[in-house]
Amino acid sequence: MTVRPFRLLPCVLALTALAGLNGCGKTLGGYPNHAVTPSLVGPGNSARDDRTVYMDLIRTMQQQGAYYASLAHIDAYRQRFGDTPELRRLQADALRQTGQLDAARTLYRGLLSGGDAAAAWHGLGLVDAQQGNTAAAEQALQKATTLEPVNANYLSDLGYARLNAGQLDAAKDPLAMAAELDPTNPKVIANLALWALLSGDSSRADAIMQRGELSDTSRASVRRLATQLALRKPLSAIPASGGKPSATAASTNVTRPSDVPASMLQRFTSDATPYEARP
Repeated sequence: MTVRPFRLLPCVLALTALAGLNGCGKTLGGYPNHAVTPSLVGPGNSARDDRTVYMDLIRTMQQQGAYYASLAHIDAYRQRFGDTPELRRLQADALRQTGQLDAARTLYRGLLSGGDAAAAWHGLGLVDAQQGNTAAAEQALQKATTLEPVNANYLSDLGYARLNAGQLDAAKDPLAMAAELDPTNPKVIANLALWALLSGDSSRADAIMQRGELSDTSRASVRRLATQLALRKPLSAIPASGGKPSATAASTNVTRPSDVPASMLQRFTSDATPYEARP
C-alpha cells in the first residue's frame, strides 16, 4: 500500500505553537472552523507568544485573500489583547478589500501621524482610486512613496494611478524604479508592461512580460487593460499602429521607449533572445 505524504494545512502551519487552539482539526476552506472560538493560551506559551502567532495568522489570512475571516479574528484579537496601530491598519486593509471604503478611510486617517503613516497614505490612495478620485489617489500615493521611497509596491501603484490618469511621462519613473527594486514581482512587471503598451511599444511590452514570466492569462489581462485605458485618452495621445509613436503622438506628452532609463532598456531589451530575456 502506497502511503501518501501528509500535507499540513495552513492553520496547522500558522498555529503549531498554539497547542490549546481548538478547531484546527476541522477546517473551512483551509482555515480553522470560525464557528469555534480559539483558545489563544496554550501550555507553555506566554501571552506575548500568543499575540505574535495570532497576528501572524491574521496576516496570513489577508495574504491568501480571506479578508472577511481576518476581520472576525481582528475583533477576537482586540477583545483578548487590546488594540495596536498594526491591528488597525490590517483592519483598514480588510475593510477596503471588502468594499467598506468609508470605514477604511476613517481608520487610515487615524494612522497618518504614526509609524504606519506610509501604509496609511497608500491605503488612502487605493480607497480614492476605487472611488474614482484619481487626483486624490495620485497625491496620497505620492506621499506614501515619499515616506518609503524604496517600497516597490507603493511606487508601482503610484505609476499605475498616473497611467490611469493618462500621465504617461509622470508614470515612467516610479514604474521603472519599482521594476528595478523588485524585478520578480508580477504586479510590478505587469504595470511596467502596461506602460510600454500605452507608450506604443508592444514588442517591448512582450519582452517585459516574457522576462517577468507572466502567465498567458496575466498577459491577456495587461493587453485588455491597455485597450481600456487607451480608449479613455484623446486619439492624438495614443499611437494607433501599436508600433513606434507617430509624429502627432510625439508632439503630446506620450513617453517613448527611448526615454526609459538605460538600465531598464538593457534589462528588458526587445531584441533579446528567449534565453537572454529570462531572469
